[in-house]
Amino acid sequence: MQINIAPVPAAFLDRARSEGIDALGQPVRRVVAEGGEPCRDVLRRARAGEELILASFSPFREEGPYREFGPVFILADASAEGVPRKALPVTQGYLRDRFVLRAYSPREEILDAAMVTPAETEETIERFLANPDVAFVHARFPLYGCFACRIDRV
Repeated sequence: MQINIAPVPAAFLDRARSEGIDALGQPVRRVVAEGGEPCRDVLRRARAGEELILASFSPFREEGPYREFGPVFILADASAEGVPRKALPVTQGYLRDRFVLRAYSPREEILDAAMVTPAETEETIERFLANPDVAFVHARFPLYGCFACRIDRV
């Protein structure tokens, strides 16, 4: 099954970088990476010394009980580096050895979820997306539950 890893919306990235305002209308925090912070815009871990922005973000578009905002790291400056979009970034260390996959309906309600290892990823995504009631899947970091990326069917 072909997938696409959705980019973080350009409007959010532009506003956070140029105006210093996040998705909740709050000032962003500019920080220097210790190294290892998950950068949502480039789907990789930060390198020590990189300038980052920490901002509130919601991966949801619909109002409702499942809509949530959480902290995300993005690079302080836009990057021209290639970002993997056709496969989940499991081998690059972005998601590490265990993470959560959540399947959502078109109304952005959770339909299913699983804690997986990189070896279980493809089968789990295929199973979720084989369900016609599933509109998209989120990958999330397990300890804090933070959003990592959105997975869409091609």
